[in-house]
Amino acid sequence: MPQTKKEGICFGIIMSILMAFGMEVYNKAWQYGYAAMSGGFANMENKVFLGALKEMYMAIFVFVLSEAFGNRIGHALAARITDDEKDSRFVKTLFTGGCTVLIMCPSMSLVAAILFSVILGGAPISQLPALWAGTLMKNFPMALLWNIFAAAPLTRLSFRLIFRRKKATHDQKELAAAKS
Repeated sequence: MPQTKKEGICFGIIMSILMAFGMEVYNKAWQYGYAAMSGGFANMENKVFLGALKEMYMAIFVFVLSEAFGNRIGHALAARITDDEKDSRFVKTLFTGGCTVLIMCPSMSLVAAILFSVILGGAPISQLPALWAGTLMKNFPMALLWNIFAAAPLTRLSFRLIFRRKKATHDQKELAAAKS
């Protein structure tokens, strides 16, 4: 979808925001105990969204890590699994998203374990491997589902809407200039 570096950055920013928000909502719901209580997430309250908004700075980490290596490695893994000749665009898109989550979720889980458990939570650094593994096991299923069924489709839709308008405006200016 993105055809230029500027478009790629815009796409990356949208995806980073949507992934960070979805995962922060999920983690805040866990933190507030909705996963453990009777009725689980069905009893969730609006305070979860406010808590998630307060931690949207995590989108910066998502963007930086995905631009640094997450997207590149994810795309390379997907290219090794899929066949351009045989597989549909849909299958390639699913594998690309899944492989990117395969790289980004462990990376972001490490960031979250360091930031929330060690730095802000006061856990000893010697517990980092267990904290990272626990964070990863909790987050991976949601990250995969959120990416495939929500964040990626919403990012593609937003991207198409943003750049279609810009293209239409650019085309109208060119048409007006040609008529002059």
